[in-house]
Amino acid sequence: MANRRDSRIEPSFEGSPRAKSSDGFSVSEEDRVVPANRKSAAKRKSAKAKSRGRGRDRSQRGLFSVFGRLLYWCFVFCIWGGIAVAGVVVYYGAKMPAATTWSIPDRAPNIKIVSVDGQLIANRGMSGGEAVGLNEMSPYIPEAVVAIEDRRFYSHFGIDPIGLTRAMVTNVLGGHFSQGGSTLTQQLAKNLFLTPDRTLERKVQEVLLALWLEHKHSKDQILEMYLNRVYFGSGAYGVEAASRRYFGKSARDVTLSEAALLAGLLKAPSRLSPARDPKAAEERAQLVLAAMREEGKIGDKEYKTALSAPATRSPSYWTGSENYVADTVMEELPDLIGDVRGDIVIDTTVDLTLQKLAEQSIRRLIDESGRKLNVTQGALVSIDDSGAVRAMVGGYDYSTSQFDRASEARRQPGSAFKPFVYMAALEAGRTPDSVRNDAPIRIGKWTPENYGGKYYGKVTLATALAKSLNSVAAQLTMEVGPDAVVEAAHRMGIQSDLQSNTSIALGTSEVTPLELTAAYVPFANGGYKPDIHFIQRVTTASGKVLYENNGGSAPRVLKADIVGMMNSMMTGTVEVGTAKKAAFNWPSAGKTGTSQNSRDAWFVGYTANLTTGVWFGNDDGSPMKKVTGGALPAQAWHEFMVAAHEGLPVRPLPGTWKSTPPDTVVPDEIPSADNSQPAPPAPVGQSSPVAQAPARQARPAQTVDADGFDMPSDGGTTASVGHPVPPGDVGGPKKRRQTSILDILSGG
Repeated sequence: MANRRDSRIEPSFEGSPRAKSSDGFSVSEEDRVVPANRKSAAKRKSAKAKSRGRGRDRSQRGLFSVFGRLLYWCFVFCIWGGIAVAGVVVYYGAKMPAATTWSIPDRAPNIKIVSVDGQLIANRGMSGGEAVGLNEMSPYIPEAVVAIEDRRFYSHFGIDPIGLTRAMVTNVLGGHFSQGGSTLTQQLAKNLFLTPDRTLERKVQEVLLALWLEHKHSKDQILEMYLNRVYFGSGAYGVEAASRRYFGKSARDVTLSEAALLAGLLKAPSRLSPARDPKAAEERAQLVLAAMREEGKIGDKEYKTALSAPATRSPSYWTGSENYVADTVMEELPDLIGDVRGDIVIDTTVDLTLQKLAEQSIRRLIDESGRKLNVTQGALVSIDDSGAVRAMVGGYDYSTSQFDRASEARRQPGSAFKPFVYMAALEAGRTPDSVRNDAPIRIGKWTPENYGGKYYGKVTLATALAKSLNSVAAQLTMEVGPDAVVEAAHRMGIQSDLQSNTSIALGTSEVTPLELTAAYVPFANGGYKPDIHFIQRVTTASGKVLYENNGGSAPRVLKADIVGMMNSMMTGTVEVGTAKKAAFNWPSAGKTGTSQNSRDAWFVGYTANLTTGVWFGNDDGSPMKKVTGGALPAQAWHEFMVAAHEGLPVRPLPGTWKSTPPDTVVPDEIPSADNSQPAPPAPVGQSSPVAQAPARQARPAQTVDADGFDMPSDGGTTASVGHPVPPGDVGGPKKRRQTSILDILSGG
């Protein structure tokens, strides 16, 4: 038994699956408690598992380590960013008066606008706008304003981080300023205390003032102050003034659709004013209605009713063309004196007597011939040698349309642009006696034609300008280059972008009557470009001068000899050319212009005292019935200038130039100029000494009203003379307005 207990079971490694012990028992490898090879495999698996576990642990620890470091540095940056922001706030806040001295200023003051002789032109600012309590005005007004301007007004603390972030992201992604993040409280703070400048200092101060307003006043008080002070366009400050201005009723009686229109104006009061662009105002009002429905302020039924019955505007109680001047003055005022803190008086340069004469002339001609000739609108601008605007009529009737066609409507000037072509040619060495062949020409695929298809063969430049020959103007533009013409026009005072192509010779780039008239002033005053202005002086009610235009020095933009040659040529337009109807008993010069299909008719002319431009046409661009610059515009110019010069001593035009006898060959070079240098234009109310000019030799020219132009197909028409074909050179870059980074990132 003992031997049996001490016996050992040894495995067999001789290839047999079973092994026998000394006692005869057979034992299988599978019967062993821990087989040798399985024990080894288990150890290997355990080691691999531990290795993988350690790898995962290291990976997780690494991920958490990176994430932790990221959080750490974000936290550090936030702390330092907060410190920097706090430093900026403290710095700019320290520059402000102590908060204990802050107080709400009085409501917007009255602005009295008077003519050059002290006659009242208009009252603006508080005009017709008493303060209305929030509980007195139509409830639709505050609801509409909050829905479109600041939907979280009643929940934020004066600053809306959500709205500001949204605006920043939108502006950055869009690459330009398209949304503002300012709350109503911030807008009120800006209107009450700050200038409209977009600077970091102004933005910080706006935020501080907004927080102060929220601390001192309730939400309803802030909203009431805002609605009674904000600008709604067309000279109306506050909801009461705006309601009476646009609807002829009190803010207490405003309907839902009218309230939506008012709220829509706040984004861009001047641009969206229904007095200027009713369609844009109505489209914006529909967005306001949609926002009100989204916010639950109105139901679907009210929304549909308001859309089907859009707001209507009753005729304005402001009448008279002088209100076009008042609107322009109100737009220029902030740039001169900033915010108006008290009642002020604005002395303008406008002569109210001349203003009324201009208005009467425009209206009479349209009343008499408008239906027959399909003419509905006209504009007139008159500027003296110092740049002071003496009269400006922006349309047929201000009470029915406040859109200012004199300063805002861009139209094709037609041949009225040609003086800049001839001026560039003279500066390049031509003279009024230089000869060109008036014949059909082709420039690339464009064939400019004379009015009526009539050509004259060899003509002098003086005759070509008097007859307004399109062929010669196009040839000169090809000779000097379109860029030279564009440079000359901009130098003289044209501000609009001009396309640098050959068709610019015929006035295909659009300009406003105000800037085109201003660009003729250097011809009238001897070659100087004055600052065009409407405001002469701004004073407080007590007489303190806040701003005064002292004239200053006007830069010379045209040499004296070029002035003499241009005046000699443009005198021919009035004496024997296309503007004979404009002539009166004063030395005068100018140029007519008619765009394609008589859509626009112009005459811009001048004496040594006044430069006056007249335009007739239709707002929708529809053609008139064969109206040219030598017709209605020349008649209106004649009536106005005769009245404006009544009783004044006759003065010659500046500059001298004597024509070469017809049998003399004239080379293309500038003749020796006289040494007379006319003095710069004098301030308003003073006369400019101008050298006496000798009588000019009249050039015989057959009078034709050749202002129009056509752009026919390549076939063109049969020419009466030869067919020179100069090379084509069309095209030019456009200028783009730059957007500042502050516009993109700031909330307004």
